[in-house]
Amino acid sequence: MKKTAFITGATSGIGMATAKLFAKNGVKLILCGRRKDRLKNLSETLSALTEVFTLSFDIRNKEEVFAAVESLPKAFSAIDILINDAGNAHGMDTIDEGNTNDWDAMLDINVKGLLYVSKAIIPKMIERKSGHIINIGSTAGKEVYPKGNVYCASKHAVDAINKGMRLDLNGKGIKVGAINPGLVETEFSQVRFKGDSERAEKVYQGYTPLKPEDIADVIWFAVTRPPHVNIADLTVMCLDQASSTIVNKKGL
Repeated sequence: MKKTAFITGATSGIGMATAKLFAKNGVKLILCGRRKDRLKNLSETLSALTEVFTLSFDIRNKEEVFAAVESLPKAFSAIDILINDAGNAHGMDTIDEGNTNDWDAMLDINVKGLLYVSKAIIPKMIERKSGHIINIGSTAGKEVYPKGNVYCASKHAVDAINKGMRLDLNGKGIKVGAINPGLVETEFSQVRFKGDSERAEKVYQGYTPLKPEDIADVIWFAVTRPPHVNIADLTVMCLDQASSTIVNKKGL
């Protein structure tokens, strides 16, 4: 029987790359995101490879999250794999100059959104005594860097939630693990720097960053381990990255 994966943040970056890789391997997909045009295009492309269902909702809205999950047709209602990928960073300011709207966005999406989706899906996994949850964290959840304050706090929260989930779901047949990427070339920096393309592009210059496909490969590895093996917590960085702030940028 085909497995079914529920992927948040599927309209770009790691989420999209994961959806494509899962589709190639015949996994049924529930793709989630707010950009309906991207969801439609991705669904049309991947439907040639597997069965696809799309959900468009605001992960920050608890009622929308639960209504979306409840609306799933029977053929997609048994979720085997949950990829909590949706997340973002807004701004890069010192704590005294930080924008409180940016803080709300990061905490609402990175922390509360992840919790809402998990809360909506975990009960049925418990009923079936089977499931696999992958939480996408960050190296920012393992250390704090200057001007990273609230973003780092949100990813530290993901790290703690991942550990808490694994403890609370122990013995219930559900695997829980986190993949913590370092610098991945996605739309992440465009969002963080609020459309300042020049500043965003500089983040990835002078070295070879990770690609979304690299993280998708790691996620696929994690979900295809034997039943007794759980990848609990894995950090992935490119060759030139030693920490969140130490990157070997040749010639720059």
